[in-house]
Amino acid sequence: MKKQHDAVIEVMQSNGGYSTLGHLYQKVLQVPNVEWKTKTPFASIRRIVQDSRFFFKIRPGLWALKEHRDKLPAEIMPAGKQAKPVETEFGHSFYQGLLLEIGNLRKLQTHVAMQDKNKMYLDRRLGDVASLTEMPEFGFLPLVKKASSVDVVWFNDRNMPHSFIEVEHSTDIYNSLLKFLELQDFNSGFCIVADKSRSREFQSKLMSTAFKDIKRRTTFFDYDKTSLWHTKLFELANIEGTLTGEGMR
Repeated sequence: MKKQHDAVIEVMQSNGGYSTLGHLYQKVLQVPNVEWKTKTPFASIRRIVQDSRFFFKIRPGLWALKEHRDKLPAEIMPAGKQAKPVETEFGHSFYQGLLLEIGNLRKLQTHVAMQDKNKMYLDRRLGDVASLTEMPEFGFLPLVKKASSVDVVWFNDRNMPHSFIEVEHSTDIYNSLLKFLELQDFNSGFCIVADKSRSREFQSKLMSTAFKDIKRRTTFFDYDKTSLWHTKLFELANIEGTLTGEGMR
């Protein structure tokens, strides 16, 4: 009989030595010959990855095996352990990937910016994580073209934009707010995702009279909350799959 932490290690090893919590929730409970004598297996998985003997945290929601520290791809390594341009690109695409998966789990259609389709989210292209390969023609062509450059867009089942989301890993929040302003005539939400240290900057720029028409529709999500949302949706999906007998797909 395998121990619980052995199951977590096994899943991480099969994934290149690292994993999001959401991926662990999906795969660890499927490892055979492991007893989970608890009503809260997801809490157990969270506790296990915090065992510093075996694991270390790369960024919110992303963990790795200590024994793989020197084998991880350069772009996976934590900030400060890699060249700044590499870290910036990985950080940006990582959170785009989380947001695409969040949208997918919420049964929304998801689109990634055209210029980012070939960038990597862990071991997959962002274009393969998104459910849409093309931007729906939901309105006036110039506005559709503008929307296609937004980092992540969620669409409802009528092909109308549900939410426009910009990941501000290192760029100017002001530019994203200007982009949202051009898209304000659609009945959609706007969201900036960034490090929590930029929350005050976001609030300051949103207070400008230029953005008064989108102020109430524009929110800020920091990386920790985005990661937690991603993790909780995977947890809920697993629970719902257990209740329906379908499991994760």
